[in-house]
Amino acid sequence: MATEKKQSFLGGAAVLAFGIVAVKIIGAVFKIPLRNILGEGGSADFSNAYNIYATLLTVSTAGLPVALSKLVSESYALGRTRQAHRTFRVSLSVFLVLGVASFALMWWGSDLLAGFLNNPRAAYGIRALAPAVVCVGCLSAFRGYAQGRQYMTPTAVSQIIEALCKLVLGLALSMWLLRIGQPDYIAAAGAIAGVTAGTILSLVYMAIDYLRHRPALRRGERCAPDRAILRRLLALAIPITLSSSMVSLITLIDTKLVQGRLQDALGYTLDQMRAAYGNYSACMDLYNLPSSLMVALTASVIPAVSAAVTQRDRRQSARIVRSSLRVTALLAFPMGLGLWALSDPLFRLFYRSYNAELGGSLLAVLGIASIFVCLMLITNSILQAYGRVSVPIVTMLVGGVVKIVLNYNLVALPSVNIHGAPIGTLVCFALTALLNLIAVARIAPFRLNYPGYFLRPLFASLVMAFAARGVYALAAHFLIPSVEEVSRLTLLLCVGLAIGVAVVIYGVLVLALHCIRRSDLELLPKGDKLARLLHIS
Repeated sequence: MATEKKQSFLGGAAVLAFGIVAVKIIGAVFKIPLRNILGEGGSADFSNAYNIYATLLTVSTAGLPVALSKLVSESYALGRTRQAHRTFRVSLSVFLVLGVASFALMWWGSDLLAGFLNNPRAAYGIRALAPAVVCVGCLSAFRGYAQGRQYMTPTAVSQIIEALCKLVLGLALSMWLLRIGQPDYIAAAGAIAGVTAGTILSLVYMAIDYLRHRPALRRGERCAPDRAILRRLLALAIPITLSSSMVSLITLIDTKLVQGRLQDALGYTLDQMRAAYGNYSACMDLYNLPSSLMVALTASVIPAVSAAVTQRDRRQSARIVRSSLRVTALLAFPMGLGLWALSDPLFRLFYRSYNAELGGSLLAVLGIASIFVCLMLITNSILQAYGRVSVPIVTMLVGGVVKIVLNYNLVALPSVNIHGAPIGTLVCFALTALLNLIAVARIAPFRLNYPGYFLRPLFASLVMAFAARGVYALAAHFLIPSVEEVSRLTLLLCVGLAIGVAVVIYGVLVLALHCIRRSDLELLPKGDKLARLLHIS
């Protein structure tokens, strides 16, 4: 058996971040051409099926990997390797049972689930995704065990394998199906089949990596019985699952309400509804990019803080929490405001066959909302690491109810229609993030200075966003004669120039305003050298 590998908190986060960036790049290469291949209607069918999958996947796997990583991290902090391994074994059995149950619901209940979303054409995609939920359940057990050991590399590699397979097989199947004359909703199911194939290959890799790098188990170590481990896992996992499931459940209800209200209140036909929702779902791909980077931080925060709390190291836990909040602000603010500033040209660049005026206006609101999603995710993890797993459930429930009420009423207004969906999203996550921040400040056994963490990155991001918008407007004035005549290359040049200038301005402002500290960088691999290079004190 291989020797135990361990990575520092932000070192592990850096590995996951690299993997997630790679996965998101691959995902963009997959989803952006796929949505252009499928068109607005097929894009809606793809998103509907994926929302069902994501909800069932969250319900069956969201809490257990977090609970597993927390318990494994605590066991390793106390030197109890056999207990950690037994916890993993119990978790894997639970994942398998939940995965099979979710598979049965998606496979035999696909028509019922599609009807629930007011889009019967999504049934084919739901059925194509059914096997994936079993594989991802088992994947979650392997990933949670590795993350509990603060060994993030297998998770990153498995995610890249999954994304590459999805890219190659998903695009190939969707194009082939359209070429032989199949309708767009069948092509959407073909693209989704690539997702299923990717999860199978990823699971094979994780199983092999686990067998190669199993740590040596201590002989003679007494372990808790399986029933006691299961009780503790469920005690931690159920509240976390309820909290995590809130986002997926609210998204699912949102999909049902928006599509239903467009048809019932505004008289949209099925195809008109699919076209409108197709534009909204295309925006969601870009909107989800900032929050996807938070997975790296959230996956590392819980085991790292849990280990520090177990060892009663208040200084280390305070350091990790403060650093995670600062890093979240440094990432979330520029990405969200960047989406807001360049919403129209970004949508035109990526989705040329869609309604660019509609998509750009939807993306502008969702860009601001993405900032609050990032803050919600990191504060959820901090609360869970300190054992306050019920707090995120309550805050997300409050935000979710507000979103549902807003969506139901706003989408039914002819002057608002589909625009009500991103407005509800913005209000929902802004309220949830605010409530979470208040809760973290109350439960943390040390002082938190939110203005110190957020105001300077916010100022730098606002300057960056307006600079990006100004540079794009200036470049477009000279290079784009009219929106209708602009080539993709010219639009890419204008957007690229705006982003390049924005990155330079933001980087200069971050250093000039001292938005990041040496203590943050020292938690990164070679961070002390980077701090000296940048003269950060």
